[in-house]
Amino acid sequence: MAESTIGQPLTNGTKPQLDLASAEWQSSSQGTGDVQIAFVEGYIAMRDGRSPDGPSLIFTPAEWRAFVLGARDGEFDLT
Repeated sequence: MAESTIGQPLTNGTKPQLDLASAEWQSSSQGTGDVQIAFVEGYIAMRDGRSPDGPSLIFTPAEWRAFVLGARDGEFDLT
């Protein structure tokens, strides 16, 4: 059986163009800001909920895990 390539970068290191029009965006009920995420075709999309027509960042599951762990560790805290 072949290994799944869903959620993996393409061979040139880029990510596919995802159709986010029907994505189910989720927001945190805690904290400040309007960051929204959606799980689409094995990837995680993140956008600014105040500007939903603006660009979205696309993460592979491994990238998302690294981001979440870094946030939990305080890697992105402002000093």
